[in-house]
Parts: sequence; structure tokens; C-alpha cells
Amino acid sequence: MIEQARAALERGDGVDAEVKLGKALDAGVPPQALAALMGEAMLARDAPDRARRWLEPQNFTADTAFAGFRALARLEQRDGNLPAAGKAYDKALKVDPDDASLWVEIGRLRYRGGQHALAIEAANHAVALDPSDTAALLFRGQLVRDGYGLRAALPWFEAALSQDPNDVPVLLEYAATLGELNRASEAVVVTRRVLELSPGNPQAYFLQSVIAARAGNFELARALLNRTGNKLASVSAVMLFEATLELGAGNAAVAAEQLEIFLERHPDNVRARHLLARALYLGGEYRYLTRRMASAVADPGADPYLLTTVARAYEVLGERENAAPLLDRAAAPRTASFRPEADKGPVGELLAQGRLQEAQRLAEARRAALPGNRENLLAAGDVQLALGNAAEADVRYAAAGAIRMSDGLLLRRFQATLARQDFAGAQLLVRGYLLQTPTSRTALRLAAILAVRANDLARAERILEYLSQTGSGRDVQLLADLAMVEIGAGDAAEGEVEAQGAYRLQRANPVASQALGLALVEGGRRPQTAAALLDKARAMMGDNALLAQARIKLADSRG
Repeated sequence: MIEQARAALERGDGVDAEVKLGKALDAGVPPQALAALMGEAMLARDAPDRARRWLEPQNFTADTAFAGFRALARLEQRDGNLPAAGKAYDKALKVDPDDASLWVEIGRLRYRGGQHALAIEAANHAVALDPSDTAALLFRGQLVRDGYGLRAALPWFEAALSQDPNDVPVLLEYAATLGELNRASEAVVVTRRVLELSPGNPQAYFLQSVIAARAGNFELARALLNRTGNKLASVSAVMLFEATLELGAGNAAVAAEQLEIFLERHPDNVRARHLLARALYLGGEYRYLTRRMASAVADPGADPYLLTTVARAYEVLGERENAAPLLDRAAAPRTASFRPEADKGPVGELLAQGRLQEAQRLAEARRAALPGNRENLLAAGDVQLALGNAAEADVRYAAAGAIRMSDGLLLRRFQATLARQDFAGAQLLVRGYLLQTPTSRTALRLAAILAVRANDLARAERILEYLSQTGSGRDVQLLADLAMVEIGAGDAAEGEVEAQGAYRLQRANPVASQALGLALVEGGRRPQTAAALLDKARAMMGDNALLAQARIKLADSRG
């Protein structure tokens, strides 16, 4: 009976395992010999209270102690008792310190508890113990993807699949990574294999839906998402994606409702806030939009998109006196100076208040208390950058990036590198990031900036054209940048087209005014309009060499 119960647990059938173990109890098998297995059966049945009655006394026999402590650790994790889970894993390690799959579980516990660097150590140790362990290879691949990028993770997933070609969790991670790399056809093949092995798998349908949406087939994307049967409805990424599809389909009210729920969980998510503002505007909820986003637009660092959307709502309501200040702020040139993000907790608050020394003491104390924690490393780097210690900042940022690199961290490292006047380092940083994550729009914008600096205007133009064609078409800064590059490359006519697009979006934007004025000067067109635009840009953002040269050229053309 006991072996049959173990077989049932391997199949994930907790009910059958409980039945078999109950018969073993009736046959006289001591409870301590069955406690570990019965606890596993209760966990498989999603009955944590019943599992605790078997596992918490820790009354296991010598040959079941390893499974018992491991099951207890899983139970404690499930209930959010991470320190207790760690103690249970420690006891399991004393029984068998060389079990690779146990080290994977320990690594995942460490990561969940913020011990990110120690989690990576656990993953490396698991692979060293058993290079053929599929779970260890999967975990290491996930961590490599976070820290080093999409391409670097593929060999780890492929190694896992070479051990077990039918491992569904590995196939799903592999498909997701291929999809992020824009290898859509390969990703679809892998998801179809998942559906053969696991019919109706909701994650496979979700991945197919995302791929369809990226290809612009929103009808197919919605149909595929419907096949998930709402089994992923509570997953944050799925919620945000579904809201985006609803918005694209013209269901603004439905999208707004979904986004409100999402923002309750993730109040600092900028993309969700933008989507909600757009959904409310398109749904005609102008008054609610102004109230809902009041605190967000009151933030001095509010982004132009949100400011403009709320301002348009005020205009529809006939309240131009409220719209004008927001439009002026949206049109103000974006400075490249470092500004800590508002969601960085106590350290970020101290930075925002200018209390740099206090921020440094707190950041370094937190870094010492929980070494290898990504958030603590980021905050410590922010403080050093704010203090002007760019090299020290990048040391902390690099350590955070080894745990998980992101677009936001790329911007921080880029800033720290430029602050040291290390332009070659900035090139390497951006090039390396794009090699691993070629779809990053943030990295592509930085690559365009560096191309302009290197006077490679052709490359800059190619990058900015791609971003313009694949974006929303409402990025004023992007259109103005593209116009400036085209003007610099000697194509004033094309530059004027892009500059007109930017200017139509935000007539009060000095960057757009400058781009259009320069395009008209270089094209020898409408000198009076060009002069007015140059004066407007100069009044709003001060003089610069480009404006001065344009005024001279305009004066020469007038004789």
C-alpha cells in the first residue's frame, strides 16, 4: 500500500494516496511511518490544515524524515512562514545534503525571501550536484534570463529539455523566452507541443495569445485568451494583457475596470496607470479621470503622457485654466538628471527630500543587513549616484543587474557610465543589453543617442524610424529626435514631416518647436514661421548652439 501511495503522489493524486495510506494505517503501520506521506497527500489535496496535523509534530521515522521535513517546508512556504520553512529545509539538509532538487527548493525560498544572491548560489550548487537534474537546469535558466538576458537563458532550457523533452514547465519557459526574442514561429511550435502533452494548458494559450497580439492579430489574440477559461485571471501579467486587448477592441469601460483591479495590487505600475488614463478618456469618463489621476499629476515627476491625457480631459470639460498648466509641464524639456523613483521606499523618500547623508546611512545599513538583495543594492546605487559617486553607484548597480537586469536598471547604469565620461563603456553596456534583449525599446533609444554622439546618423535614423513605426505614434520626443537626425543627415523634407507630427501632438513643446523651426530653415521654407518657432523654442528652454546657428542661417537667407 505504501508504494502504491508513493506512486499516486508522483501522479499528483492526493486523494488516491490518502486512501492507500488509510488502508496502511488500518493494517497496523505506525503513524510515524506514514506521517510524511500523509502530509504530502494533504498538500496535494490542497488541505493545509490537515497536512499540518501530520507534519508539524515532526514525528517521522529515519527513512521518511527527509520527505517529512521537505513537505513541512513546503507547507510553511504555502502559509507564508518563510523562516519556519528555512528551518525545515535545514533539517532536511542534515538528512541528505546532496539532493539537487532540494537545493532548487531552497533557492526558490531564498529568492522569495529577498536573499537573491544566495538563491543564485543555491541554483549553481544544485546544477553542480546533478547536471542532469531538470528542475535545477530550469531554475538556473530562469535566473540567467533575469540577470544576463534572454539569449543567455536558452542553452539552459535546451539542456533541461535534452534530459526530458516532455517537461511542460520547461517547455513553457522556453516558449516564453523564444517569444520575447521575436522568434514567434518557434515559440508557437513549442506551445503546440505543450498542448499535446497537457491539453487545455492555459499558459500555452496565453503565450499564443501574446504572440498573436504582437503580430497585430487582436481578434485571434482574444480568442486564444478566452481558451484559458479564466484560469489565469488572477495573474498580474495576464490581467494587464487582457485589459490592453479590451482597450484595443474598443471596450474602454471593461478595460478600465480591469485596470483598476490591477492597480489596487500594483499602485506604482506606470504602464497600467497610462492605460487606465487612456481607457477613462476614451470611455468619456473625463471628470473621474481628472479626480483619479489628481495625485499622479501633482507629482513633480509626472510624465508627459499622463499630464497631456488629463489636460485633454479638462479641455473637454471646458476647464482650460486647469488644462493649461498641465500642458505646459508636459511640454517642458525632459532633463537627463538623476531623479529617484517614487516607489523606492524610505531611501527614496530621503533622497527626494535632499537628505543625502541620511539616505546613505539607511541604504548601506539595509545592504549590510540583507546582502545580495536587489532592491537594497538599487537603493544604495541611487544614493551614490545622487551623491555624485558614479563609480560606486555602478558597482552596486552591476551587482543588482547580476540578479535581474531591467530597462530601468539599464538607464541607471547608462547614467552612471556617462557621469564618468566613459562613452566606450556606455557603448558596451547598451550593445550587450541589446544582444540579449533585442526588443528593448529603452535600449534602442539609448543606442540611437550613442549613434548620434558618434556621428553615425544613418544608424540613429534606422533605429528611430523602427521605434516610430512600431510605437504608438504619440511620442513627441521620439518624433522630434527622428526629425533632428534626418535634418542632420541632410534630409530636411523628411525632417519636416516628423517635426510636423511632433508639433501637432504638442504645440507648446519646445523640442517640437525647435525641430520644426530647424527643418523649415534647412529646407528654405516659410521663413517667418521658422523664425517664430525658433524664438518660441528659445523662450521656453533657453538658447543653444543649434538655435543660434539656425538664426544666423535664417538671417543670411533674408540677405
